[in-house]
Amino acid sequence: MRYMATYDMMETIRNTNQWLGASALALGSYPAVAMMPNPAFQWLRAWGEVTERAFSRMVAKPDWGIGSVVGEDGRDHLVEVKVEVPRPFGDLIHFKVQGRAEMKRRVLLVAPMSGHYATLLRSTVISLLPDCEVYITDWHNARDIPVSEGKFDIEDYTLYLVDFMKHLGPNTHVIAVCQPAPLTLAATAYLAEEDPKAQPRSLTLIGGPIDPDATPTEVTDFGNRVTMGQLEQAMIQRVGYKYKGVGRKVYPGLLQLSSFIAMNMDNHSKAFADQIQRVAKGEAGEHDRHNKFYDEYLAVMDMTAEFYLSTVERIFKGLEIARNEFTVAGKKVDIGKITDVAVKTVEGEKDDISAPGQCVAALDLCTGLPDSKKANHLEPGAGHYGIFAGKSWRTNIRPLVLDFIDANSGPRVVAGKDTEAKAG
Repeated sequence: MRYMATYDMMETIRNTNQWLGASALALGSYPAVAMMPNPAFQWLRAWGEVTERAFSRMVAKPDWGIGSVVGEDGRDHLVEVKVEVPRPFGDLIHFKVQGRAEMKRRVLLVAPMSGHYATLLRSTVISLLPDCEVYITDWHNARDIPVSEGKFDIEDYTLYLVDFMKHLGPNTHVIAVCQPAPLTLAATAYLAEEDPKAQPRSLTLIGGPIDPDATPTEVTDFGNRVTMGQLEQAMIQRVGYKYKGVGRKVYPGLLQLSSFIAMNMDNHSKAFADQIQRVAKGEAGEHDRHNKFYDEYLAVMDMTAEFYLSTVERIFKGLEIARNEFTVAGKKVDIGKITDVAVKTVEGEKDDISAPGQCVAALDLCTGLPDSKKANHLEPGAGHYGIFAGKSWRTNIRPLVLDFIDANSGPRVVAGKDTEAKAG
């Protein structure tokens, strides 16, 4: 599979389906066919519209689409998406609210690098903006990164997080969502030894696979059913000539998307069939529920091969975080060295990706942290998406996280002494 031709073949198939959809839309919308009132043309137009939109979204990075936020003064304040720290494989960006004094709560959202863009957390960002100064990790699509930039694996990812935390300073509160939870925990432990003053005040881990074997799911147990050789042969391809990253080994976004859809094929098939019917009847809208969800869900990005393979081998197979055996640049990272960063875990009762038990395992690893600095929340009835962006997040979890941040925003206690943390 590790050939450019394979990558280009997948892109060709996607492009062909986009073209077929656009052609069907054009034909079904052709004015002359209106003289023949046949429902077949209405269905053809509807099928073309839905198909063309779906396949075009697969290679487009979604916009943040956050125009303004209401301030305490009751006015709308424009939001500027500003690159705070530019890096080859991902930027630290800041949602700067114009005309508003800097908020006391400084939050770093660590977005997952698991197939989708950081915009997957758009609703999470929107919910936090009125009360926080929000920063987020904006990971780049590997197909657009030249081979000359070198590799990017889980150790590089961890060091990126270390640099971002150092940049923001010790008054930061970090929230890691799903995949980056174990690496964010490791980055915090790395700082605890290398630069304690740069540690964040609190760390909230939401639905992350700290210990995938605690309660295995179909997703987290996948790595145990295949060898690394089989995984590399089946999943890794080289970027084709169309993109800047030509020749780079990646786990293609289109291949990831096919896996996502295969997990719930019946639900996705019904969703698209229903949408075609709504379009044919004139009941669909540009920003209806279907389009709003699938515009984001279908927008996928390539991961570097070394990041994907090292994640499977070291986090899921080797359980290096769960066993506290993770190393960065040859140095062992001891999670027990975290002694004054408050840690909270959030899990969803019905999470079928990172099931309850996987994330809360982080608290047992923090052996140097007093119980007063640990917290856990299990959200009843919530699935994976709901705990960071759905109804459960908005109504229950977000207020609890903000309370946790406020409770750990006072002077940092080090060696029994209160010390004011230096502003970042």
